[in-house]
Order: sequence, then structure tokens, then C-alpha cells
Amino acid sequence: MTTLDAIATSMPADLPEVRRIGTADLNWALAEGWKDFQAKRGDLIFLGLLYPIICGIAVALAFNAPLLPLFFPLVAGLSIAGPAVASGFYELARRREEGRDSSWWHFVDPLGGRSRWPLVTLTFGLAVLFVAWLGVAYAIYGVTFGANAPMQVGDFFGRLFTTGEGWQLIVLGNLAGGAFAVVTLIVAVVSFPMVVDKPVDAGTALRTSIKAVRENPREVFGWGLRVAGLLLLGLIPAAIGLAVVLPWLGYATWHLYTRLVVR
Repeated sequence: MTTLDAIATSMPADLPEVRRIGTADLNWALAEGWKDFQAKRGDLIFLGLLYPIICGIAVALAFNAPLLPLFFPLVAGLSIAGPAVASGFYELARRREEGRDSSWWHFVDPLGGRSRWPLVTLTFGLAVLFVAWLGVAYAIYGVTFGANAPMQVGDFFGRLFTTGEGWQLIVLGNLAGGAFAVVTLIVAVVSFPMVVDKPVDAGTALRTSIKAVRENPREVFGWGLRVAGLLLLGLIPAAIGLAVVLPWLGYATWHLYTRLVVR
């Protein structure tokens, strides 16, 4: 946590107050998110299906021979976009919490109000992370398999799981992917729900997110493990489970934010 400590020392003192939370708060956020999903599933399950469709398109593109090395990075890296996509769920959870109308058409409200430009800025940052991840993943492929190695689908998967180079690619790729996932968690766990909730700029929301992680490192990374586990479950079968998991996690992340940040 040395890097987070160094960043925190340069932060303005007027950032919103951050609470210390515990494991019980993580479980509470998931439970509240599930209640929101149960209340809204009839309206919004089709939105959850968009992500599996996008995954399917990514897979189809990646099976084109030139993009084959990016098959796994594309599918795994799409989770980086999750916090931006979930902004609509944050809005619905906020409205439901306040006892206001939370019909499905309010899902797009953050794009048309005061949240628009902070969301655009934060989403651009995630897009940069996604492109950087693809670049790193392709570099790892080049080091292990050779960037110009011609390969068909069967050859690629056979070499991936039956050779030393393949296992080296798997290990290095997972380590790099884990690092990008941690960075995404740190910068996004609070920043996206915060710009939906408050009239703040992207910089303030980002610094508050880092502050929240610094104050609750074990709990936030425990949250990240829960998210990763649920996303893996959602990929079975054929990513259809994400139609349930993604809205659930979107609502739950909103409730985690309400516990982390004094509003």
C-alpha cells in the first residue's frame, strides 16, 4: 500500500469523509444489491444480456486469425468497462433508495445530467486502461509465442495448454491481468457511483476512490475477489449468467459506496 499512501499524502484535505468498513458491510451490500435486482429484474434483465452479446462479438472477432492472440485478453478485459456500464444501475439504486420513481428509462439519466462529463472523463480513463491491457497482453504473447507466429485456432489452443511457452503465457497473462484489475478496482470502486450521486468532478471522485481503498485495503480487495468470483460464475454457461450477475453487482456496488463515503 506504499503507492496509495504516497498518493494520499498529496490529496486535498477537503475530500469527502471515508468510513472504515468491515466484512459485514460487504455482505450487506451484496444482499441489498440482490434485493434491488429482484425488484427490477423484469425491467432490466435485457440490459444485463447486452454484455454477453458484446462478449460474443469480441469472441467472433478474436477468432479471426490476426486477432487470435487477443482472444482471452478481449474477453477478460471487457470487465474493465464494467464500472462505466453500471452507472445506470447506480442511478436506479439511488432513486429507489430515495423512494423516487426507478423505472428502467432512468437508466440513461446519468448521460444527460450533471454526471455526463465526469462520467465521460472516467470512462475515457478506463478505455486507456483497456487499450494498455491489450498492448501488454500482445507483448506477452510476442515474448512467449513469437509475434509473427502463424497459427490456426486448433494450433493455438493446443500449444497454449500443452507446451511450456503456453503455460508461461497463461501465468504471465494472469499476473498482468490481475494488476490491471487491481488498478481498475482502486480507481473505479467509488469514483463512478460518486459522480452519479454528487455534483463533483472526475478528479475529486478519483481521489476519493483512492482514499477509500487506502482506508479499507483488505475490505476493498475482498470486494474485488467477490466480484471476480461472481463474474466467473456468470460466464457459465456461455456468459448468459452475466445477465443476472452484472445488474446485481451494479446495485451492490452502489450500496458499498454508500457505506464507504459519508454523503
